[in-house]
Amino acid sequence: MYKLLRNILFCFDAERVHYFSMNSLQLICCVPIFKNLLQKIFLPKQLEKQIWNLSFRNPVGLGAGFDKNAKYLRELSVLGFGFVEIGTVTPLAQPGNARPRLFRLPKDKAIINRMGFNNDGTEIIAQRLKAFRQHNQTLIIGGNIGKNKNTPNEDAWKDYEISFIALHDYVDYFVVNVSSPNTPGLRELQHKNYLKTILENLQQINATKKIKRPVLLKISPDLSKDELDEIIDLVMEIKLDGIVATNTTVSRNNLSSSKNNIEKIGNGGLSGKPLAKTSTDITRYIFEKTNGNITIIGSGGIFTSADASEKLKSGAALIEVWTGFIYEGPAVVKKICKGL
Repeated sequence: MYKLLRNILFCFDAERVHYFSMNSLQLICCVPIFKNLLQKIFLPKQLEKQIWNLSFRNPVGLGAGFDKNAKYLRELSVLGFGFVEIGTVTPLAQPGNARPRLFRLPKDKAIINRMGFNNDGTEIIAQRLKAFRQHNQTLIIGGNIGKNKNTPNEDAWKDYEISFIALHDYVDYFVVNVSSPNTPGLRELQHKNYLKTILENLQQINATKKIKRPVLLKISPDLSKDELDEIIDLVMEIKLDGIVATNTTVSRNNLSSSKNNIEKIGNGGLSGKPLAKTSTDITRYIFEKTNGNITIIGSGGIFTSADASEKLKSGAALIEVWTGFIYEGPAVVKKICKGL
């Protein structure tokens, strides 16, 4: 059924379809009887996991970039996600890059995006989260935070601090995003000097809070081995709570889509099936290098329970889907959990 619907939706602009689909789901969930019916249809089996003193109802989460502005948390909870990562959130609202900026590669089961951290800004998103928390305390929410496009890298730590403080009362964990390829210069923040300043500052602020939130780092799949080793050493040194492996890639290797189409699309981060092996290899490498002493959220190319199992066996404690959700549909969590 979903494959037929997907074929129809894929005839239209990807970003417009995204908002049309989620707004339609939002309207349906406004009617309690329909909301309860959807919950029964998509409820996955219970696979509770305890991590960072948090109870995840299952290990399948939704990666950042899907619900950038925390508008669809109720609906995503109805679809059975074990956790939802909102954002990327920046201190000031920004429109992101020019449209079109979201492209499908059906032959590769992939997506290219160059959204550019489009979001409503920290203040509005914090208020939205506060309102949601008044009637839902159980959904695990991650806050993915980044810097504004016009903030120089020397001052980036200030942007991360602003969002960290503003969202602290409403999210369950944080992900520091320094690895998106769609904000000019952002990936330079993965260099040790910048990264240490950002992370140590957040750790110091966290230590002053009554409730300390886990802080994770989202890394690029395009790092060299030396760069990855340097980041792992820093994460261990400052006792960060985890790593999200990985963000999207700028690589266009081994794609089945036509070269002309890929060149026409242009720049952006690639996600989906082509990223699966790279992200799994990085997950395994981090797990082995740290002797399993760092929590890893595996992300990249997860469509089925077999994909999820591979990530978990490689050392991931939790997994995130994004592109897999687009291609597999609203039952993706239930299907993955059924095979775990």
